[in-house]
Amino acid sequence: MGVADKHPGRGYGMTSPPAVYKDLVICGALTSDGEPQGPKGDVRAFDARTGKQAWVFHTVAQKGEYGNDTWQGESWKDRAAVNAWSILSVDLSRGILFLPLTSPATDYYGGDRKGAGLFGDSLVALEAATGKRLWHFQTVHHNLWDYDLPAQPNLVEVRRDGKLIPAVAQVTKTGFTFIFDRVTGKPLFDIEEVPVPKSELEEEQAWPTQPRPVKPAPYARQSMRPDELTDVTPESRAYCAKLIEGAVFGNIFTPIGLKPTVLFPGTNGGANWGGASYDPETRTLFVNSMDVGMLFRMVRRPEGSIIPYRNQGMGSPNSRFWDKDLNPCQKPPWGFLTAISLDTGEFRWRSVLGVIDELLAKGIAPTGTSNLGGSLVTAGGVVFIGATNDKRFRAFDKNTGKEIWTVKLPASAHATPMTFMGKKSKKQFVVVAAGGGNKYNKDYSDSLVAYSLP
Repeated sequence: MGVADKHPGRGYGMTSPPAVYKDLVICGALTSDGEPQGPKGDVRAFDARTGKQAWVFHTVAQKGEYGNDTWQGESWKDRAAVNAWSILSVDLSRGILFLPLTSPATDYYGGDRKGAGLFGDSLVALEAATGKRLWHFQTVHHNLWDYDLPAQPNLVEVRRDGKLIPAVAQVTKTGFTFIFDRVTGKPLFDIEEVPVPKSELEEEQAWPTQPRPVKPAPYARQSMRPDELTDVTPESRAYCAKLIEGAVFGNIFTPIGLKPTVLFPGTNGGANWGGASYDPETRTLFVNSMDVGMLFRMVRRPEGSIIPYRNQGMGSPNSRFWDKDLNPCQKPPWGFLTAISLDTGEFRWRSVLGVIDELLAKGIAPTGTSNLGGSLVTAGGVVFIGATNDKRFRAFDKNTGKEIWTVKLPASAHATPMTFMGKKSKKQFVVVAAGGGNKYNKDYSDSLVAYSLP
């Protein structure tokens, strides 16, 4: 009640489990981002014993609230999206709740919502007991690219001047990693505001700057040149060359215009909902990512529409910048697993993640592949990951990035693995769901696969 009453015909639901803090069950939601107005993306806490709502945090700042002046006029009213469809994190000892919020609706046009638009695409820290805002950081101002915060914030530590600082790390679709003091919200590596291009749409008002952390470096591709077109096969090159005829090659924050626009990262990242895993021994963050761009243009909606423009995909399946076999249109590698030192902000290593069997058969070196799902790092020094669109489950040495074990599954494991100790066997098991499907393949399975050492 109270979030979708005005829009009974629109979708509203949960795609991630709630967070639990003491007697509170704290819920985000999935809301529609295809029309400007719709169900609210508010985060709500409920008393686990009575079922009554204990508090609500308005993800779109309402009149009189902090941040409402970041919405021009009354564009905040009934604004759809700005929701937490991904997983919330709770620092139990400090009573802090962390929200990874998403973009305002509609996600590719903002001429009817001019302004930075808090708390869209922000990492927000709340007092878990009351829902009171403690601090926030907006990772994308006035989002025009569907660059949601898709992943759970990681609760980590960073060593500075011999002391361990409790921190929170947020990975993103854009390929940036933002790292903050968990309590104060102070960035632990400087963040610059960088000038970005204007929109060519008269009705649009793209924000003039966007935040960029000085460290760590991006783990995903953020631009492409025409001379980087794929050459893995003549067929792929010819198909992709046709796609880019008359296209504009933008950088990460180029607003989509009236001509077909090639943009990296794509709508699925970068990183996605699988998020990152964290090794407390070495204070290393392990992030899997893909480089699958998007190819869009803006077209006028019919006269009398609520907003004047919508996005239109150009030619390729699902509007992604790939060929008919779903291989990306730029030269490989196309997927990585990256180890980031949180103390220094430097990469410890990067490994190409995934293979295309058809290309391997032609003698082409491992290219990496699209991937959805996260990694798991163990105290034994192993990083396990499925995720890749090649039906593989892999293990990497956490210190070197060397692939030390791989096995083929019934279908791609677009999931994050988990581990446990068997009560009777005393063995450590690693389990992953291999369901396949999603946007990247047509092979499905209902397999739950477990492994252990002899």
